Amino acid sequence: MASKQDQLNELQKKNLEAAMRLAQLSIENSQRIMEIQVNTAKRLFEEGVENAKALSAAKDPKGIMDLRTQYAQSTTEQMLACARQIAEITASTQAEFGKLIGEQLNSGSTDVFEAMQKMFKGMPISDHNALGAMQTAMDTTRAAFEQMTRASTEAFQAFTQQGGRGRR
Repeated sequence: MASKQDQLNELQKKNLEAAMRLAQLSIENSQRIMEIQVNTAKRLFEEGVENAKALSAAKDPKGIMDLRTQYAQSTTEQMLACARQIAEITASTQAEFGKLIGEQLNSGSTDVFEAMQKMFKGMPISDHNALGAMQTAMDTTRAAFEQMTRASTEAFQAFTQQGGRGRR
């Protein structure tokens, strides 16, 4: 029984390590996104102050309109650049999550399947159909997850490419 408990403990340890890697990745990317947002907000504030000074010094209506147009264009470009950077980070994070979870599903399902095989071998009645059904279910789950990951990665890539084309 200690052997089965050791196997279970090892499986739990692997799952915990994978969860820790996912959490660390999430924290790192959240920090990157916050840094992008803070830097963008600082630049926009500084430009807003500069723009206010320039507007107060402008004498003619055409100059005022030109300054406002330039400021609006600059603000829009910076906000779009910020959104694009965040979308790129999100897409790469999602791809990394998919990779890590895919690895976990692959190794985890193998570990679980091997543990179940050992457990069934220890029982007086061994049902090979149950093992086959369990392996099929794990394979189906893994395939569905991989398909979802591919589809959502393609959607993010289309979004980031479309955002770049819409601005030109």
